[in-house]
Amino acid sequence: MAFVAKRAHRQFLGLVLAVLGLILTAGTSGVNDWRLWYVDDLSVINSGVAWVGIWRACFYSHVLDTFEFCQSISITDSFIPPEIAAAQVLCMTAIPIGIAGNLIAGYAVRHVYFNINRGHIRWAFVLAGVLYLLTATCSLVPVFWNMNSVLENRTIDFPPEFHLPPAPYRQEVGMGIVMGICSSVLLIVSGLLLLSYRQPVKLQKPNAEACDTEEKAQSDTNMDAITETGEEGNENPAFQAEDKLS
Repeated sequence: MAFVAKRAHRQFLGLVLAVLGLILTAGTSGVNDWRLWYVDDLSVINSGVAWVGIWRACFYSHVLDTFEFCQSISITDSFIPPEIAAAQVLCMTAIPIGIAGNLIAGYAVRHVYFNINRGHIRWAFVLAGVLYLLTATCSLVPVFWNMNSVLENRTIDFPPEFHLPPAPYRQEVGMGIVMGICSSVLLIVSGLLLLSYRQPVKLQKPNAEACDTEEKAQSDTNMDAITETGEEGNENPAFQAEDKLS
C-alpha cells in the first residue's frame, strides 16, 4: 500500500499571497491617484492637488457644482497618453488571469491535502504559477511606465472641461502605483512558490507476508549454523576421548 506525504504548505502560502495580490491589483486599477498633480492656480483647484488615475481625473473645488470634481478618462479619448491606454487594457486583462490562477491553485492544493487524483497536480501548480507571473507582468508594465512618466514630469493635454492646467509645476507618484508594485511582488512570490512544487516520493509500506518469509528464512539460517557448529564439536579429539572412557 503506497503512502504519500501531504506536502503543499508553501503552495498554500502562495495561494494566500496570490489572493491578496489580486485584491490589490483590482484596487490598483480603480484608484484615482496614480499621479499627483500640484498646480499653482488655486482658483478652481482649491486644494492645489489633482489626482490623475487611469479611469478618472479628480480634484477638490469650492467653485464648481460638486466639491469633488471628477471627469472620466476613456481609451477612445484622443488626448490620453499611451501609458494610460496601456494601463486600462493590461489592468483589466490581469484580473481574469489572476482569477483563473487562483481557481487552478485552489484546485491543486485541495487535491494535495485530500489526496485526490494526484497524478497531474504538478502540472496544475505549474499552470497556476505561470498565470500568477503573467498577472504580475500585466500589472508591472503599466505601473512602471506611468511611474517613469511621473518622474520625467510628462504632461497630459486635458481638454477644457477637465479644468486642469496644461502642465503641473510638480508631479509625484500616487498610491495607485505603490499598490501596483506591492501587488506584483506578491504575485511573483506566489508564482515562484507554486512553481517550486515537487511530487512527493511514494514510500512502500512493508508487506506482512514478506516479513514472515524473511523471518522464517533467517530462522532456518540460524538453525543450520547451530547444526554445523555441533558437528564440528563432535569431531573434536577431546570429545572422542571422553566418549571412549565412558
